This record gives sequence, C-alpha cells and structure tokens, in this order.
Amino acid sequence: MLNLERERTEVDWGNAWAGHTVGGLALRLARTEAELEGLQRLRFQVFTQEMNAVFPDQHNGLDIDRFDPWCEHFMVTEPEENRVVGTYRLLTPENAHKAGGYYSESEFDISALDALRPTLVEVGRSCIHPDYRNGSAIMMLWGGIAALTRVGGYRYLLGCASVSLRDDGVAAAEVWRVAQKSMQDNQHIPHVQPLNRYPVERLNSDLPTRIPPLIKGYLKLGATICGAPAWDPDFNTADFPVLLDLEAMDERYKRHFGLI
Repeated sequence: MLNLERERTEVDWGNAWAGHTVGGLALRLARTEAELEGLQRLRFQVFTQEMNAVFPDQHNGLDIDRFDPWCEHFMVTEPEENRVVGTYRLLTPENAHKAGGYYSESEFDISALDALRPTLVEVGRSCIHPDYRNGSAIMMLWGGIAALTRVGGYRYLLGCASVSLRDDGVAAAEVWRVAQKSMQDNQHIPHVQPLNRYPVERLNSDLPTRIPPLIKGYLKLGATICGAPAWDPDFNTADFPVLLDLEAMDERYKRHFGLI
C-alpha cells in the first residue's frame, strides 16, 4: 500500500494547483488511500485485464509498484458515477533521487541525460477507461502535467511510450521508422540506450499500420523519441524512450496549456 506520510517534494502541490473540471470530468491529484486505490484499480483493468500485462506486485485487482509512493498521481474522475476514468503519474527529480532512480532506468541507461536531471520529470503509467478515449481525458491529464511542471520550475519530461507486440511488431516497426527520422532531425538531443533492446530492425516495416495515438500525441507536442526500444516482458511491448523539452514545445500547445 502507498505511503501517504512520505516526505513530499519542496513544492506543496495541494496549494499550488487545485485541479479543474471540464465537460463533466474532474481532474485532481490523488490525496487519499481510496483515491489511490481507485486509480490503481483502473490501471489493473487496462493493463492486466485488457492488455494482459502481468506485474509481480499486483494485488487484489490493483496495479502497484515501488515507485507509486514517490509519485504525484493525477486522476480524471466522472463525479456522477464516482469512478476514475483516467490517470497519469509524475515523478519529480527530487523524489526520483529518494526512490533510487526513475522507473525508466529499469529499462534504459539514461546516463546521457545526467545533465538534465535537476529539471527532468518522469511521467508514466498512463491509462484511460475505454469509454473515455476520445481525447478529452488525455488532454486534461497533459494539462495537469504542464501545470505542475510550470509550478515546480521543471523543463524536461521523460517517459516510456509502449507499443503492443500483439500484432507481431508491425506497429513497433512503424514507430521505429518514425523514431529514426526524429533522432536524425534532433541530433542535439541525447540518446539513451535500452538495457534489453527489442530487435525492431528485424520486423517488416512495410505492412500497413498506424502510429499509436499516445505516441502520435507526444510527437505533436514536440517530443522526440530519443533511443531504440526496450522489450518490456510484463506488458509484451516495445517501449520507446520519449523526451520533451517544454521550452521547445509547439507554440499552440504552450498556449493551450498555459505555458506562455
């Protein structure tokens, strides 16, 4: 179970950001055991029941891992039915140090990003209930992440974008094709190395497919895929490292998220 008594970061998020409501959905930070269990239950439903992921620490229908106690957890709720329909977690550099590192370091050698660590925030464990995958919930979550990074004075966002391998890697091959161009166009961005590299170059990248919506959204924001994919056996996914420099974000999204 999560330790709600652990030391928070220097920023009092509860007073710095109060959340907001849009179109009948509410976005806020989890602050009680019940709220945290609600979003962990949604993660279990999406990751395990829908995507067939198997986690060693899952318990009683909850997706729990050792990083949860150190993260700020966003939750989108539908107040009428009192259920969590979307979630994302955020790990600040201060709490990453206390947690012994970022989750991403279980999949990648990110030493190339050492110079960025003081302002590097990790985001992850993103999932949306199937009934709310029309874009509204994820935009609310991204807006919350942008607000907290602005309040905390952070600049970079790091995450692992997962691509399912249930299609024999067709989508992963297409993402890798796009990723290689992204890396060539952004050679000033440090590249990280996967610890357990997925052999994506062996896949057929000519078969018709589409870029997964979450990765497409990251790229529209101005994010860069900054390395080859790692294989995540729990999810059976190819995980691509994604880095977003908030100062280089597309101007339209800066305005939308209140960064300018």
